[in-house]
Amino acid sequence: MTEKKENKYDKAYLRLAKEWSKLSYCRRKQVGAIIVRDRMIISDGYNGTPSGFENCCEDENNLTHWYVLHAEANAILKVANSTQSCKDATLYITLSPCKECSKLIHQSGIKRVVYHEGYKDNSGLEFLKKAGVELTLIEELD
Repeated sequence: MTEKKENKYDKAYLRLAKEWSKLSYCRRKQVGAIIVRDRMIISDGYNGTPSGFENCCEDENNLTHWYVLHAEANAILKVANSTQSCKDATLYITLSPCKECSKLIHQSGIKRVVYHEGYKDNSGLEFLKKAGVELTLIEELD
C-alpha cells in the first residue's frame, strides 16, 4: 500500500476511534481504540468499568477507580473472546498506551500502534519500541 493511501486509512481509523471514545462514561478522559487486521476492523473498545459494574469511572474525589479498563485492554479482551487474532494487527487509539497496556499490546501480537495524543508517561511507548512494535503519531485528523 502506498504511504499516502496508508495515511488516509490511518486517519479514517483514528477518527473512528475518536468517535468510539465518546461512548465512555469516564469524565476525566475518554479514550477509544480500534483494532484492524487486513483492513478489517476486528475489535473496538473504550475506557470504562467491567461488565456488571456501575458506569462510573471516578470516585467522589474525581480519581479513577483502579478497576477501570483502558480502551486498548477492552479491545484486546474482546478479541480474546472471539475467533479473531491480533497477530500482525494495527491498534488505533486516541491516547498512547500506558506501560501496563503496552505489555498486553505486545503479547497479543499487535505489530503497529497508531495514536492521536501522547499519554503523560511515555514508558509504554518506549517498551513497545524496544519490542519492535511500529509506532505512528498522527495529530491532524483533517
